[in-house]
Amino acid sequence: MAKFLLLMNYGPAANCDVPMDQWPHEDIAAHIQFQNDLGSELTGNGELVDAQGLASPELAKTVTFTGSGAPVVTDGPFPESKELLAGYWMVDTTLERALEIAAKASAAPGPNGVPMGIPIEVRELMSAPASPDL
Repeated sequence: MAKFLLLMNYGPAANCDVPMDQWPHEDIAAHIQFQNDLGSELTGNGELVDAQGLASPELAKTVTFTGSGAPVVTDGPFPESKELLAGYWMVDTTLERALEIAAKASAAPGPNGVPMGIPIEVRELMSAPASPDL
């Protein structure tokens, strides 16, 4: 068992290019219900560590700091591709199961109930290397 971060990317690679705030109310409700049901399934299986939707990129800030002076805080990111990180799940499971969860999440319903085919990036969390002094 290991921890995996499943990153939901929303943009041109998905089968839906309509922003969610422009979907019919019943389609938004069906999508949210799908996400709630997936969260309940993962919680019931003891696999869910955390899951969150993220605010839109125009509300994001990027911070850079070199260790001296003041940190630089800028707006963004604003990717040219119009792709955005919409949310994530952190799960504690096997790689095979993480891939199954990602496939299920990818097929979340969009407008008219059509599976969205959302790209889900699966990344294993690294553990810190053992210190030679320990």
